[in-house]
Amino acid sequence: MFDVTPFCGLVFDMDGTLVESGPLHEIAWRETLSKYALPVDARLMNSLAGVPTRETLERVSIETGRPLIAPLDEMNAFKEALVAELAPRYVKPTALADLARQYQGRLPMAVGTGAYTAEARVILQHCGLLSLFDIVIGADQVSHPKPAPDTFLACASHMGCAPVECVVFEDADLGLEAARAAGMRAVDVRIEFQFINDYFLTG
Repeated sequence: MFDVTPFCGLVFDMDGTLVESGPLHEIAWRETLSKYALPVDARLMNSLAGVPTRETLERVSIETGRPLIAPLDEMNAFKEALVAELAPRYVKPTALADLARQYQGRLPMAVGTGAYTAEARVILQHCGLLSLFDIVIGADQVSHPKPAPDTFLACASHMGCAPVECVVFEDADLGLEAARAAGMRAVDVRIEFQFINDYFLTG
């Protein structure tokens, strides 16, 4: 198990780190993109892991040259509703959840995610993990979500820890970039714990 004793606070990304949610997001994204006439590009979608829904939709539109045919709020609401509906069938805790359980009540812990807070709380609740964390910082709570450091800096502030005293567990390149920009120790769970985070397995 990873040694967390040098740190004041633990920060966990959610999707692909605390929660195995690849099938959930692949299905939700495929249905959302199909409904709004945007193409599915597996490589592009995997590169956007950790980016909030609205920003992802904008990037897909720009990268594929397809216009957005509906307001972002409508598209975001459609995907969030799909996630809430599908979560009970497609999400489960990862092995890293055991680390969080081990340190509950012993160290401050937070979830810092590119998902919006309401969606994140639904997924964590379905996985039986929400009660482990007093702090859940979603993309809607910061001015600049990942890869900016704001999400993780907000986690540190709420935990009462200096950023340099925090460790972040992440599975996405943009999230690792955000953690390092925040001045925190960044642990790539794909390497340390051999997690796989491809949300889209086929094109």
